[in-house]
Amino acid sequence: MGLELAVADGIVEHAAGAAAHGVDLVPVVALLAAAVIGVPLFKRLGLGSVLGYLAAGLLLGPSGIALIHDPASVLTTAELGVVMFLFIIGLEMEPSKLWALRRQIFGLGVIQVLSCGALLTGVGILLGFAPVVSFVFGMGFVMTSTAIVMQILGERGELASTGGQKMVSILLLEDLAIVPLLASVAILAPSSGEQADLAQRLISIGVALGAVLLLIFLGRRVINRFFALLASTKLREVMTAAALLVVLGAALLFQASGLSMAMGAFLAGVLLSTSTFRHQLEADVEPFRGILLGLFFLAVGMSLDLRIVADNWQIVALSVAAYMVTKGLAIYLIARALKSSHGEALERAVLMGQGGEFAFVLYTTAASAGIIDAPTNAIFTATVIVSMVLTPFLIIGLRYVMPKQQQPSFDGVEKVRDLHAQVLIIGFGRFGQIVSQPLLAMKHTVAIIDNDTEMIRAAAQIGFKVYYGDGTRLDILRAAGAGTADVILVCTDRKEQTTRIIELLRDEFPLAKVMARAFDRAHAIELVRAGVEYQAREMFESAVMFGGAVIKTLGASDEEATEVLEGVRDRDRQRFDMQLAGEDWALGRRLLLSNAQEQAREGGVALSEDVVEDAVAKSINPTQAA
Repeated sequence: MGLELAVADGIVEHAAGAAAHGVDLVPVVALLAAAVIGVPLFKRLGLGSVLGYLAAGLLLGPSGIALIHDPASVLTTAELGVVMFLFIIGLEMEPSKLWALRRQIFGLGVIQVLSCGALLTGVGILLGFAPVVSFVFGMGFVMTSTAIVMQILGERGELASTGGQKMVSILLLEDLAIVPLLASVAILAPSSGEQADLAQRLISIGVALGAVLLLIFLGRRVINRFFALLASTKLREVMTAAALLVVLGAALLFQASGLSMAMGAFLAGVLLSTSTFRHQLEADVEPFRGILLGLFFLAVGMSLDLRIVADNWQIVALSVAAYMVTKGLAIYLIARALKSSHGEALERAVLMGQGGEFAFVLYTTAASAGIIDAPTNAIFTATVIVSMVLTPFLIIGLRYVMPKQQQPSFDGVEKVRDLHAQVLIIGFGRFGQIVSQPLLAMKHTVAIIDNDTEMIRAAAQIGFKVYYGDGTRLDILRAAGAGTADVILVCTDRKEQTTRIIELLRDEFPLAKVMARAFDRAHAIELVRAGVEYQAREMFESAVMFGGAVIKTLGASDEEATEVLEGVRDRDRQRFDMQLAGEDWALGRRLLLSNAQEQAREGGVALSEDVVEDAVAKSINPTQAA
């Protein structure tokens, strides 16, 4: 023990000496070393990166070797990691997607926040706290850690899954809820003998609304043109600085208006989600987001004061157990009541059962307003931090409760790296395999990537070299040679994935010719509008040929079958062009009706007008089209 203290004292003295001669690099190097060594070690042990950061922070903080004495200052800076994380999430949330989640955000989110808030307030009263103090304690614990949940979902690749989207929606509502909660703290604060000025409150609300409207105006009218102007300079560092300016500027605007910094960054991301610079912004901000988010977890670990926990271990332990169990049970029951499966509900309860970083803000505000005293604030803060530390362990325990999902094996699979070929094929399922054969027969060089390890191994057995890679990632596309390929073929079988890849290719590799597999007519129109040179619906041509075989079986000659099939293709092209151009449906209906009747007469087929009109109505309806 004496040796440990001597080492700690020596480090502190060295740090003080370094600070006297210039920049004190010892804490910076220590933080980086803790992240570089501790996090991979914990990942290797199956404990997760979040727990690695928390443990490293605990080691460096006042409860460890005390290399860093003021974790609060580090935490203040590190919260920018959460801000940048929400900005990146916003970039993925186009307004249409956000609107599609409105029921989850304002339905599921409101139900969970209100239900958990009421239950946790009751738990606080049972633990002996005053009702007002219990309300502050409970509502602070309702605010789930956005950083922990987002980090875990991101590492699993589940942010875009159905369950992941529900959790993201709840987190967004909780971020919105911090605003009325802070206002409620001001209302509940002990009276100082002066009546609050109603006009002042109205001004505060007006300032907040003005900040939102100003950010929306800048996002829609100014920022995109601003980036276009900067892009013309062809200076990458300037674009990176501009990206940081947008994120931090939006956060500052909302903070100055009494709103959440994270919500400002998220709204800025949403407004830029349809920008042509979206992927560039994401690539520029991502490194800073990763470093600062790691620093946030380090700061949370450093903020855990083991002396406070030891001195008040009974109330802290009881509070952590009561609050986490109550919140987790409430989340589980709400999820089950709203038709989620047992597995999804249980996972959501474990992932969202802890308190979050916004609790620190609420408790600090309550302490400043005189609602809680400093020792109580320390106990509340310790309770939240312990719950955050316990979450990774609970997730590990969940693996033994939930059915284990078999992880893909990478044996015999080579990841994509520095490929160069005339043709890049993304997706090597049934469609991609057939597409590749004419190219190989003509001796064109072909590079193929897919993210299905079983398919890659199966392809290798029949002589195809397929590399592992996710086509929705910009770095993978670059490594696969998208920047030098003459033609890029997107043959993936999921509509959303295909569209995402097309948008990425059009934004980052505008000179490449892109051809794509479409799921149906509506998807084909979507791909054309996204900028593909050619698209083919995966079932259309095979269905046409099948129909041709049927009419030949029924007696049609080869010439008749060819003529009929060409007529089908021609009418389909007409319908497709009209739908793509958005022409008047009534006019389109009359034109197709006239063409159908004329072709029926030329073929010697007697069809009633009602039959022809009904067939045309079905063919022109995009919801019924193949």
